[in-house]
Amino acid sequence: MQKTIISLLLGVSCLSSSWLSAEDFIAPLAVQQPYTVTSPHGNRQDPYYWLRDDTRTSPTVLDYLQRENDYFSQYSRSYDALTDKLTAEIIGRIKQDDSSVPYNKGDYSYYSRYEAGKEYPIYARKSLKDGKEQVMLDVNLLAAGKDFYQVANMQVSPDQQLLAYMEDTNGRRQYTLKVRDLRTGQDLPDQLTGLSGSIAWAKDNKTLYVVKNDPTTLLSTQVLQHTLGNDASSAKLVYEEQDNSFYMGVGNTGDNNYVVIYLSSTVSTEMRVQDAAKPDSAFNVLAPRQRDFQYSAGHINGRWVISTDWNAPNFRLMTVAVDQIGDRAKWQSLVAHDDKVFIEDFELFNNFLAINERSDGLRRLKVMPWNAPDKAFYVASDEPAYVTVFEKNAEPDTDWLRYSYTSLTTPESVYQLNMKTGEKQLLKQTEILGGFDKAAYQTDRVWATASDGVKVPVSLLYKKGFKRDGTAPLYQYAYGSYGSSMDPAFRSTVFSLVDRGFVYAIAHIRGGQEMGRQWYEDGKLLHKTNTFTDYIAVTDYLVEQGYAAKDKVFGMGGSAGGLLMGAVANMAPQKYRALVAHVPFVDVVTTMLDESIPLTTNEFDEWGNPKQKVYYDYMLAYSPYDQVSKQAYPAMLVTTGLHDSQVQYFEPAKWVAKLRTHKTDSNPLLFKVNMEAGHGGKSGRFSRLAEYAQEYAFILNLLGQKD
Repeated sequence: MQKTIISLLLGVSCLSSSWLSAEDFIAPLAVQQPYTVTSPHGNRQDPYYWLRDDTRTSPTVLDYLQRENDYFSQYSRSYDALTDKLTAEIIGRIKQDDSSVPYNKGDYSYYSRYEAGKEYPIYARKSLKDGKEQVMLDVNLLAAGKDFYQVANMQVSPDQQLLAYMEDTNGRRQYTLKVRDLRTGQDLPDQLTGLSGSIAWAKDNKTLYVVKNDPTTLLSTQVLQHTLGNDASSAKLVYEEQDNSFYMGVGNTGDNNYVVIYLSSTVSTEMRVQDAAKPDSAFNVLAPRQRDFQYSAGHINGRWVISTDWNAPNFRLMTVAVDQIGDRAKWQSLVAHDDKVFIEDFELFNNFLAINERSDGLRRLKVMPWNAPDKAFYVASDEPAYVTVFEKNAEPDTDWLRYSYTSLTTPESVYQLNMKTGEKQLLKQTEILGGFDKAAYQTDRVWATASDGVKVPVSLLYKKGFKRDGTAPLYQYAYGSYGSSMDPAFRSTVFSLVDRGFVYAIAHIRGGQEMGRQWYEDGKLLHKTNTFTDYIAVTDYLVEQGYAAKDKVFGMGGSAGGLLMGAVANMAPQKYRALVAHVPFVDVVTTMLDESIPLTTNEFDEWGNPKQKVYYDYMLAYSPYDQVSKQAYPAMLVTTGLHDSQVQYFEPAKWVAKLRTHKTDSNPLLFKVNMEAGHGGKSGRFSRLAEYAQEYAFILNLLGQKD
């Protein structure tokens, strides 16, 4: 079965591995056409702007992208055997007939499972009475005949008879709502299109809430209330957002007593809540929005528990009674602010409060009894770098907390902890096949000094017995934007590099929140270049300390991490053997000037608004596309998805085209366009793993490694 999967994914080459070398064919060169990008602060020429085709149907554009794909195929054909081997190796580590840990809710136990050889999950449940399995959705059947298919979200109705789910058929993250009758296994006629992925139910089991997107900007603009059986066009508008810097979603509280509209920008949030038993009632504001004021809340036993940065940069917990919402002055302190501890999340139980917090860059769990706050305790770990996060905790009336634990050497392990007795049970540890032995590897946490003296944490993975003699190749990953923290979690694919002598490093650079909220503030807007210089400083440290050979450093980042790769390529190209940029955000100024491009206005508080000169000048100074110069660049692999809604395909397309005319080196520059997918790449699990193999083969081939 495994050989069949691999041959279907990659095909079998009938050509010799020496069929072509990089010098035997010519990279495609995009023609240049005059185009002026205007702004209040000066105009810029963009000769590759013609590569933007919002319809994605232009024969000229599609032909150019296909020529780039052909060039990638020609270049990579010389190491097809290595790609095949890596694909088999990576797929060989996963248990193909695996399943998730079931969780109980109502009368059923819910879980997902995979069957051997199949790309997509099966979502199922078992009756707690007789243990009989019911398949709710077999995504393999739904995806049959489609180049891309994803079920992005699903929610069971309160009476557990209906399943609302969101599907995407091209990777653009514009979803269609469907509803399945679990009694018959058939979908109802109800369908709403052009939606974001969130869903909420009212308690009447017939009223659904969804979020409508603007068809051009893809911004979430309207909350619609749909009654099953009614025509989609009759869906009732219950809220419309006028501020285009806010994202929007809907959901239910953990106890299912409320429907919630979530509104968030980079620096502000707002929640509007409705009694789920009264779908005709109004939505009430939990606390009015205000710039530089963020909060999130859950409901338990007649009160709201709120996490907020109000006078608390690292967040604190507060509480307010249901009948006192609307005025934050009535909030009462629950857990005080700590400038050394960042509160990430919390879970509410009838008898306990569980907090997921971050300190010293690591995520840990704290449990506090409601009736004895002074007896709060932490869940311990024996490893220096690890991650603990909440699992699905579907029912508040229990003393058992579900959480997952992982590290760079420990596969995801799902535990349940009895918060009353302290008893801990391992429910499942992900099984890694292919001879994986945790004891053969070591993880560590080191600190690199940034250019301004700040200490940057770095998580490392390498084989035991590794010698810091400055000869090893390094694979360094980072993200560094939106406050997203890149935690040291287990990643089975990377062992294909580590087993070949690589050191794997995650650089926890500024722009994330690994070290608290200020870590994020120091890596955005007019401090954005800290993200790039931090990354370079980590590279320098690891080379200086003997973790890596200076001529064997490989960097990787995706999306905003692709921006990082682009900036690093311009700033310190000589320090990297190769850089891999997945779906990179590299044309910062042009994109942020154009509010018709999806999601642009939501990003002003992250990058700045270039209509203001101070931000225009700053962004222009680091924008990878604008800063391409006549110099030698590392080898580069760039990827994109034609239907990407987060970073439009034409950003990396233009960047690669410009690099081809400016770079003075003979290093390979490859551009791979997924013509059937969006921001997240291909939808099937084996297809995604094959993409990792292609990336790793590109890297290993540069080192002359053939197996």
